[in-house]
Amino acid sequence: MSENQKINFTTQNRLIIFGLVLSTLLIMAIAVFATVNIQKNLNESYQNFGQVISKILAIESVEMTKNAPQKDTFNILKTHSDSILKSHHDIVFIEFRDAKGRLIYKTQNNAHKSLKRPNISVSSPMVDVKSNSTIGSVTVGLSGSIVGKVSSTTRASILFVFVIVWLVFAFVILINTYLITRELRILQEGVKRISSGEFGYKIEGKDVSEEVQELFNAFNDMSARLNLYEEQNIEQLTLERNKLEAVLMSIANGVVVCDNNDTVVLINNHAKELLELQDDQLLNTNIQQYVDTEGDYCFKEKIEEYKKLSLEEKSKQQITFNITIDGRILKSIISPMFTQNNHDYVGYIIVLIDVTREIEMDQMKSQFISNVSHELRTPVTVLRSYIDTLYNYSDEFDEKTKKEFIETLNTEIIRLNGMVNDILDFSRLEANAKIEKTENDMSQLVDACVSQVQVLLKEHNLHINVEKDDDIPQIMCNYDGISRALTNYLSNAIKYAPENSTINVRLYKESENNQIVVTVRDEGIGIAPEFQKKVFERFYRVENKTHSVKGTGLGLHLVKTTIEKHHGHVFVNSQPNHGSTFGFTLPIDLTPYENENDDLV
Repeated sequence: MSENQKINFTTQNRLIIFGLVLSTLLIMAIAVFATVNIQKNLNESYQNFGQVISKILAIESVEMTKNAPQKDTFNILKTHSDSILKSHHDIVFIEFRDAKGRLIYKTQNNAHKSLKRPNISVSSPMVDVKSNSTIGSVTVGLSGSIVGKVSSTTRASILFVFVIVWLVFAFVILINTYLITRELRILQEGVKRISSGEFGYKIEGKDVSEEVQELFNAFNDMSARLNLYEEQNIEQLTLERNKLEAVLMSIANGVVVCDNNDTVVLINNHAKELLELQDDQLLNTNIQQYVDTEGDYCFKEKIEEYKKLSLEEKSKQQITFNITIDGRILKSIISPMFTQNNHDYVGYIIVLIDVTREIEMDQMKSQFISNVSHELRTPVTVLRSYIDTLYNYSDEFDEKTKKEFIETLNTEIIRLNGMVNDILDFSRLEANAKIEKTENDMSQLVDACVSQVQVLLKEHNLHINVEKDDDIPQIMCNYDGISRALTNYLSNAIKYAPENSTINVRLYKESENNQIVVTVRDEGIGIAPEFQKKVFERFYRVENKTHSVKGTGLGLHLVKTTIEKHHGHVFVNSQPNHGSTFGFTLPIDLTPYENENDDLV
């Protein structure tokens, strides 16, 4: 028999079966005892009956034959015996013997010829009263049919009586069992309500015993105490949980809390965003069913590795690894959770940190160092080569050649000086060095920057067009910082503009926003939209088959940092094959920012 097919013996069933078995055994024992006892008494009574008959027959026989002749004794005994047999149908035979045990006469009841032997045989001596001597004996055999009939009737009566008694017992047992189990079921229902959190549930017991009523009262008192405890502590527990969840949700990193069965019990919003999961997709589920066991998005292997550690190892070390989701790199840290006594292990925490930006910055820093090393080495090599040539062979060169050499040296020096200035400016800006702002004419500043790049314009066969509004006011700014920012814009335009094209510079005022705007437009190949968002980031350079001009990757970042420290902003508008427009804005009135500390560079 299977587990599902086994009989479910409830308490009620057990009590009923036990009561019925016990009552049946008890009644059967009483019935057997009564039957045996009645049978014994009947046998004794029948034995006494036979004894009485044999004694009476012995006495009557002696009296009837004492004065009779010897020849008539046989007939007298025969006549008397036959008469007795006719009057007592239960007598099987009557037997007369002399003093020596010799058979005198034996008569047998024809109705009992089938009996080989009687059930009871009783003998009595025949005594001569005068001589007080035994002259013979009389034996009477009884069939016992009366005893059998009486016994059968008695047994039937007893059986009937005891069947009735058993039925009464069974009914009483069923009623009492139902009453007892009803009380137990009431108590069971109360326990279920309490276990399900229904504190304060009361048991209403009617027509129950005093003991059970005391039990119900104790249960109701316990339920009331639990309800009171819950009411007093639920608010505090809720508050503590809300605090915990608030702290968890406010953490900038993703946090996933799992118990020791890998079930997620808590997860903050940032973790959902990083793992690209819905609100209820991960909570109260096994974390390993949401991981890719073969790709980069993999927890399973690391979680299994972590779970193999001993408690001592878990308490002393963390498991750190990276996973990749849609191009984002997440640093994952698995740490254990213990109870306050630090003895009971209850689960683990997975902290998710988006390190994509940091890794990209490290890569860009490495690229920056490589680019700077190359960019610095190139002009230095050119300078050394040209200086050595002039030093050793200047007498052989005409004035035109010498002038060309000197112009080349000057260009490389300017280039080298620009890179050094970029590096120095970057260091100064990163260190938040304070700059001084003075009142400057932006129109003159634009003209000065344009003049500085005239040599580069000639080298690339480029033209420049400058448009300026007439009502440009003077503004408070750091002349060198703004000048370098505009020069960077112009230098980039020259690098990427095709030969014989025109670079347009515009300076105008936006009265609506109380600011001036400076833009530099080239006719180059433009910048794709996906690169425009990153061109102002430090160390970032657009490198492809159309943007192959080397550099430090700091120029536009320095422009952005400088302009933002002047409370302006930078922008770029570009379309592939339609040129690019770089610009920045500066506030005309710095009064609202005079008391702020962000004027530090």
